[in-house]
Amino acid sequence: MTAITLNGAPLHTIGSLPPLNTPAPDFTVTKTDLGEVHLKNFLGKKIVLNIFPSLDTPTCARAMMHFNEMASNHPETLFLCISADLPFAQKRFCAAEHLANVVPASVFRHTDFGKIYGVTITDGVLAGLLARAVIVINEKGSVTYTQQVSDIVNEPDYTSVSSALSENT
Repeated sequence: MTAITLNGAPLHTIGSLPPLNTPAPDFTVTKTDLGEVHLKNFLGKKIVLNIFPSLDTPTCARAMMHFNEMASNHPETLFLCISADLPFAQKRFCAAEHLANVVPASVFRHTDFGKIYGVTITDGVLAGLLARAVIVINEKGSVTYTQQVSDIVNEPDYTSVSSALSENT
């Protein structure tokens, strides 16, 4: 269990982010076309997991736009933006904001993702949604960087993510 906050009010997650230098657990999430994405399908490619509660919040929307921009500078990297939003809402958001460099994915059918990665919020008003976190996985499928955002209203540290992408192989 990890302690995080929402505007300073305590919340907890179901577990902890995967340890560094360990194999990233495989998972299944749903794309906007209702097809499924599995981590194992992308081995051989760097992957950034941008995990967040919902696109219907300004912080999550800004973060997704920022990761879309970051992805344009890292075309060799897959940026998966994972939330509990329905795929239809994710598709509408990406179309409205012209986000073509990230791959939105939903846990609506696959809630085990949040358990596997330790990011499901277990209490408070956001219980059942995902905590804000970033995980970088290298081409070999190992976790090379993790960031659990301590207060869910804050954006991730993009500079650290960018550095992790440049440093880790």
